[in-house]
Amino acid sequence: MRLVAGTAAVDDVESFVADLPGGGPETAVQAFDAAYVAGRAHLAAAVEHADRAFDRGENVASDRAVEILLYAAGRRQIREALGMGVAAGEQPVVVVVAGGDEAEAAADVAAFLGDGRVLEEDEPGGDGVYGDSETIREFFDVSDAELAAAAGDLAGVVRERVALLDVEK
Repeated sequence: MRLVAGTAAVDDVESFVADLPGGGPETAVQAFDAAYVAGRAHLAAAVEHADRAFDRGENVASDRAVEILLYAAGRRQIREALGMGVAAGEQPVVVVVAGGDEAEAAADVAAFLGDGRVLEEDEPGGDGVYGDSETIREFFDVSDAELAAAAGDLAGVVRERVALLDVEK
């Protein structure tokens, strides 16, 4: 999995998503509003669970990129999961590129964004929260008590939401 960070100026969400470089049939490309992303491990867990769902024939979505979105959002309903996707307007984004020729596809996505860059695995913040903590807490419905019980590890709580989606099936 590769992550690309940049800024997206989105006039029309459907057009933006359709225009994202795909990298071929083996490559899933999914864009997220960076405010909702709780680090590299959050998105890596979503990719892992989505791949497992496809391997087992337990996927909800017919498209792997959409299945990654469902897991990243911790939701079974596509309409609800889209809340962490890109929206109209200008916003920081993180794009997941998984499978196939990831290096080439990630470079294409970075060029598409204009200011995009492929994030290195050891880059600062790679394991923490990329986005806005309050936005993430609200989207994932993380209470003060739950955050305290997790020793303040918001990214860990979000990864738990990703894993719990398998249980809810």
